[in-house]
Formats: sequence, structure tokens, C-alpha cells
Amino acid sequence: MQKLFCFLILNAVGVTAAQVPQELVGKWVIAREISTKTISCWGEEEAKAIIGSEIEYTNDSFRWKSNVVKHPVVKLRTVSAEQFERENSSPSVHGSQVSFQQIGIGAPNAKQISFEHPPAEITKATTEIPGDDVLFKNHNAIVFSVCNLYFEAKRLR
Repeated sequence: MQKLFCFLILNAVGVTAAQVPQELVGKWVIAREISTKTISCWGEEEAKAIIGSEIEYTNDSFRWKSNVVKHPVVKLRTVSAEQFERENSSPSVHGSQVSFQQIGIGAPNAKQISFEHPPAEITKATTEIPGDDVLFKNHNAIVFSVCNLYFEAKRLR
């Protein structure tokens, strides 16, 4: 009964609980940091440390380095460029400002996949795991943020 109730609540806000989408399954390498106008809790050292590392998604888990999340609750939604900017930017022009254009998404909408997981100990500044909330840029590229820094990962073939 509880699971059904949770599913209905998620659908009421436009999010669907699901398995890891097949288009995400596989290995991805974090290729670069994307330049944005955001305020971050990470510095250059933390950002550089994740470049070149791999994220792996399977049908029922995801992994970054030694952080493995098995059977996560996966949420799928389509987010518009306007929604993304509103949800990830400060209302103040002096605060963080990020848009689809800055992160290289040229479409008016993008698929977003979010993984719920217990807090991780990546750094003292965040409990996020790189790749736990991604936007599809295209078939071979995803975009995600950690500590409000944005990164692009490329599919490994």
C-alpha cells in the first residue's frame, strides 16, 4: 500500500518512478567541467579530481568510484529550458545563474533522470554522488552537477 501511495504522489508532480532507462545503461567518463555562472561549494581541486573518472549505470544500480547504489528509486521527468533555469538559478542576478544554453543543451526540453540514495561521503561539502541527477544532452553525452558545478560525461564504447 505504501509503494502505491508513493507512486501516485510522484506522478502527481510529473515524475515517474522507474528502472534505470536503457539509454543510460553503460559506462560514462567524466570529460570536462562546463563553465557556468554558478556559486559552488567545491573548488578547482575537487572539480579536477573527478575529471576522467567513470560513472556506470546498470539495470538496477549506479556506481561512481567505490560508491555503489543498488536498487535506487529512479525518477524520470522531462524538464523544459525554462523549468531548468528557474529550478537551478537564483532569483537574484547576483546569485547562481545557469541555463540550457550554458550547459550545451540546444533542445527546448531534456530528459532528467534522478537517483535517490542515502547520503554519500564524497567531500565534507556534499552528499551528492556524481551522476545521481543527470540530463541527457544527446545519445552520447550527459550533463550533471555536483555542488553546483556542472560536468559533461561521454559514453564509453
